[in-house]
Amino acid sequence: MVQAYILIQTEVGRAAEVAGRIREIEGVDEAHDVTGPYDVIVQAHADDVDSLGALVVARIQRLDGIARTLTCPIVNI
Repeated sequence: MVQAYILIQTEVGRAAEVAGRIREIEGVDEAHDVTGPYDVIVQAHADDVDSLGALVVARIQRLDGIARTLTCPIVNI
């Protein structure tokens, strides 16, 4: 299993709406609207890196109101 944090910039004023819609996506563990350079931080999981990429590109990035994402896979060193 692969876990990641996904940092999201939204269109102005849409963070809470976007976070709420992201929470409904399978594979998303948590989604919080935050302050700072990113508007929403998501913790998600998938079976492998390819599935994680599909989650981000096919499900999250296609939501209306998202401007940019940055995916940060969790590593255990």
